[in-house]
Amino acid sequence: MAHHSRVARIVIDVAAGDHDREIEFWRSATGAPLARYPRFPEYHGAGLPGADMGLLLQRLGDGASRIHLDIHTDDPAAEVARLERLGATRVREVSGWWIMRDPAGLLFCVVPEEPGNLNDANAQRWE
Repeated sequence: MAHHSRVARIVIDVAAGDHDREIEFWRSATGAPLARYPRFPEYHGAGLPGADMGLLLQRLGDGASRIHLDIHTDDPAAEVARLERLGATRVREVSGWWIMRDPAGLLFCVVPEEPGNLNDANAQRWE
């Protein structure tokens, strides 16, 4: 069955000690409000002005600061399988989305998108 996906967010994973300073920096650098997500308080995010792309800052429990991409899709199972055929591997499922590694070992996430939000005008259609 056909599905849609697109790179939807740039995610900055920040060590806990740097998180508040990073939020203030990126609010000022982008002009985006970077509000706290009520369901996931370790996240602050916003759409980027002038782009159909979001910026998300995530407070890490452990590990070094890094950047990763979020791919949003209307069919997570189909998208994960497609990316695995391209060489990605699953790391773990978290709250309904998948953390994956690309062939070079870099992390990225596959995140379910609300039904109807992705279409041929704003996402890639995969058969």
